[in-house]
Order: sequence, then structure tokens, then C-alpha cells
Amino acid sequence: MRVVVLDADFCKPGECSKECIRFCPIVRTGADAIHYEPGMERPVVAENLCTGCGICVKKCPFKSLKVVNLPDELEEICVHRYGPNTFKLYRLPIPKPGFVVGLLGANGAGKSTSLKILGGEMMPNLGFYDCPPDWKSIFKFFRGSELQEYFKKLSEKKLKIVTKPQYIDEAPKKITGTVGKILARIDERKALAEISSFLSLKAIWDKDIHALSGGELQRMAIAAVALRDADVYVFDEPSSYLDVYQRMEMAKLVQDLAKKSKYVMVAEHDLAVLDYISEHICLFYGKPGVYGIVSQPHGVRVGINIYLNGYIPDENVRFRDYAIKFHLSPTPSEWRSEDIMLQWQEFKMQLGDFYLDSKAGEIHRGQVIGIVGANGTGKTTFVKVIAGIMPPTEGHIPDMTMSISYKPQYIVPNTTKSVREVLNSINPGLMGDQWFLDEIYNPLDLAPLLDRATDSLSGGELQRIAVSTCLAREAKIYLLDEPTAHLDVEHRLAIAKAIRRVVEKRGSAAFVVEHDIVANDLLADSVMVFSGNPGKFGTANPPADLRSGMNNFLKGVGITFRRDPDTGRPRVNKRDSWLDRYQKEIGEFYYTEATADDRK
Repeated sequence: MRVVVLDADFCKPGECSKECIRFCPIVRTGADAIHYEPGMERPVVAENLCTGCGICVKKCPFKSLKVVNLPDELEEICVHRYGPNTFKLYRLPIPKPGFVVGLLGANGAGKSTSLKILGGEMMPNLGFYDCPPDWKSIFKFFRGSELQEYFKKLSEKKLKIVTKPQYIDEAPKKITGTVGKILARIDERKALAEISSFLSLKAIWDKDIHALSGGELQRMAIAAVALRDADVYVFDEPSSYLDVYQRMEMAKLVQDLAKKSKYVMVAEHDLAVLDYISEHICLFYGKPGVYGIVSQPHGVRVGINIYLNGYIPDENVRFRDYAIKFHLSPTPSEWRSEDIMLQWQEFKMQLGDFYLDSKAGEIHRGQVIGIVGANGTGKTTFVKVIAGIMPPTEGHIPDMTMSISYKPQYIVPNTTKSVREVLNSINPGLMGDQWFLDEIYNPLDLAPLLDRATDSLSGGELQRIAVSTCLAREAKIYLLDEPTAHLDVEHRLAIAKAIRRVVEKRGSAAFVVEHDIVANDLLADSVMVFSGNPGKFGTANPPADLRSGMNNFLKGVGITFRRDPDTGRPRVNKRDSWLDRYQKEIGEFYYTEATADDRK
């Protein structure tokens, strides 16, 4: 069986010589394996005639075609296809009343499509996009599974479903008013006071929705969903823009919804949050944009470990040729005085009503400092001062004689140049540098984006390009503000490794502002903890080694982490569990040397 996908954004039939048709060996025999249908601007590939030779893929000048060979048995479990030569989804996650079901997988593997189907936004067409099936056929397809009963309730309109969409930027275009008034209008559960306290909304209660930042808008969107009296709650990437404090509170709120015997589904890329929030995990694998396969449900620990290992034992499927491992016991590094790259003295910064007090510190050659803390405590302000973008109000930063490469928090494309042109503007020989290709270009999957205009990229694609251009520059100090925002797990971990390798190879140093604890664990060997009152004042504490710095930070958050014995990844302890209470008692919030499994 072949799955052929034609990317309509890339295909430009008016600017090519129809190479896909001219060079297809099946077309040359007289069969219409690739042809134009009446009224269609782009060619259609007949998958039943395609042999999967891949000639059309190589000959297409715009790289718009993808051909994948799959086992014939998969056709029996096809759940949805949007149209001819488009993305194909196999299986669906299984929602369970009273439990939070987490969805984990790469962007473009079908998570949002699955949530739209389970959220009632569209019916599964079982692959028959030209003659969609009725509900009776759908019941028959899912008979014997929990989805049969779910779709039966959905067809009878017995399920009320509310969804927190992946992209929340559209909300201010459709809704007007202040946060308090908007939420009061939709408070069906009469839980406005409780939920606003959970998500710390009082500080923005009287702000107009058009004046909200990304994190404030995200918290409001989560509250809007939680206030509705529904049977099914769907959260698509709820932790975006949120700091660690807010992510944990969001997780507790979502868990409380499930306790009322509701269906709750969460698509999330932060492994620590997904681990904490979910009871069951469904994995999505395949080829992003071409096809996605949903695994059977697994327990949360087993499911995430399977994803990191890249192998699903119960299906005998390997979807990644390497396993992702973490350092079990990061030991403090001893930095030499002769390796100091930058020293900064104590300085103060006043921005309107906000005040930042930074303590003195230093960064060394080969060191990556992770910057953690609540939103609104001055992390971005500190980075801009170090970058020389903002002069401090009091004190001074030494004159920077060394080169700096800076990736800002918010990325706004200001050019219509292609990605290829942007990379070439940094270094004309960059695409011929094998080290760049191996360490940055290939891991961040930049090939499909090369000929795209930067102003046409999605948030995640734009983030990958911004990080790549930052790391591609020769510099002694790298400053990256939230480099993993909008990215899936694969790209988050790839970026963490790329930052470390760039620093090691070039003998440079890096500051990285990051809310994802798992990504921080991979990339940082030191931590700067920012404390204070968000929006009013912040304190930038001196860099500390990873373990002691994270221990102090998590103590303020009020959560504890342990290490998974198989993969070494940080895992959030369930609140008030035995290990959570034990670690708080002994003052080890990041992890203990013995795991929970060792102590049983």
C-alpha cells in the first residue's frame, strides 16, 4: 500500500515542466498514475497504480510530493483522510471517563485531527472522503471498542464538548470585553472564584482581552473551558506561554475536571506536565504531514518511556532509530577562573512600575546557564541587558568585546525572504558545512522549509528557523529566550542537544530562558533562579549548579521531581504522594539518589 501526499503549498504547476508526469515510469506505459482531473489546478496521484519508485519525489523541483510504503493491513484501520493525496490517520485515541488521556507525538502526526473528530467538529470518514460514511457505518467500524459507545453518544448529541484550541491568538478577534466580564458570562459551573484563584486571574481581572499577553490569554482560555458544564473537555497544548508555577496549577485544575467522571483529553509537548497530568497515554507516530498512527493506550510512565525509546513492544514497531537518555546524576562542574567568558556586577533595572535587581555573576567557556522563574520576574529583561539591547538603570555591564548571538522571546518575521536566503545571509557556505548539517540542519528538520518564505511559516516552524540562525552565527555568548516554545518533543530535545554541541565545539557559553524542566535538564549545567513578585519586582540570583539551583527553584514552586529508573528523565511526583512528602521532608525537591522503585 502506498500513501502519496501532495503539498498544495509547495506544488506550483505553472512554474514547472510537469516533471512528476514526464518521468513517471507507469505514465510512460500508458496508465494515468499521475494526471489532472477536470477543475483541479494540481495533479492527482493514483495510489493504486503507484509502485513507490520515488522518481516523482526526486524530480519535483519544489519537493511537493511524498511517497511512503506501508503495510496493507493498515488500510483496515484508516479513520480519516481529508482528500486525495492528503494526510491519512490510522486509529484514534480512546477517551476514558474519569481519567485524563494524554496525547504525545510529533507535530503533524494527527493529534489535532484526532481531537477535532473526538470533539465533534467533524465526522471520521474512514478514508472515504469522496463518499463519507453515515453514523451506522462508523458504529460498525468501531464495534467492540470503547469508541463505539462514545460515538453513539456523540451522534445522539448526549455529549457536550468544550475545546481549548491549540492557537489562542484568534480569540481577541472574536470576543470583546474584560477578562472578568467574559468569564462571568460563561460560568456554567458557578466556579468562577475557585478557578480564577487556581489560575491567578485576579491580577488581570479588569484587563481588556486585546491587552493580554500570550500567557494571560492562555490562562483565560483554560479558565473559559473549565467553567463550562460539559461532558468532554479537550485541551490542545495548554502549557504554551505558561511558566512552571502556572503549568502545575493548570494541571491540577484539569485533573479535578476528570474526577467528576468527565472525559478529558490533553495534547501536550512538555513531558513533565504530561506525566503529571495524565493517567493514560496514546502515542502518535508516522511521517508528519503524510500519515499518523495512534498507539493503543499505555500507562503514563510506560507510554512516555516507550516514546523516548522509539520502540513500541506490543506493536513491534520502531519509529525512531535512537533512544533518548538523560543524565541520572548531574554533578556540579568545576569552572576555572581562566575560562571566564563574562562577568557582570550587581545592577538594577527600572521599567515602568517593574523593578529588577540582578546579583553579580559570571559565565564560563563551555557553560550553559538555564534561566528559570515565574513570568514577569525579569528573565527577558536580564537577557536584553546582557545582550546590550537595554542599558541598566543602575550599575553597568562590562564593555562587550566578544560577539553575541541573540534569539528573542517573540519572533515576528520582518522579511519575505526564503529560509534558504536567510541562512545564506549568515554565511554563504553554511549549507556546505557538514557540521552544521549534522548538528543543526538535519536534527531540526529544516529541509522542507528551505524554499518557504519566512512570513508564511507557522509558529513552530518560525521558532526552528530562529534557533537555527542564532546557533549558526559564530559567537562567544549565545542568548536564547524560550527556544522550545511551540515545538514538539522531538524538536525540543533536538534543540537542547544542538545548544550543548554548539557551545562545546566553539568554546562559547549560553544563557537559555526555558520553562520546560525536561529540556532544561538536558541542556543546562547551571541554573539562574529568578524570584520576586510577577509584574512588580524580580531578583536575578547568581548562577548555581543544576541540582542545587533546581532544588531551590522547585521548593518555591512546591513540587518535587524524581528520576525515572529506565530513562533517567525527571518526573513530577503526584501531589501528596509518599515520595512527594518524603522529598519535601528531607529538602530534596529535584530528585533523590534512590528512585521510588528502589524504595518499594
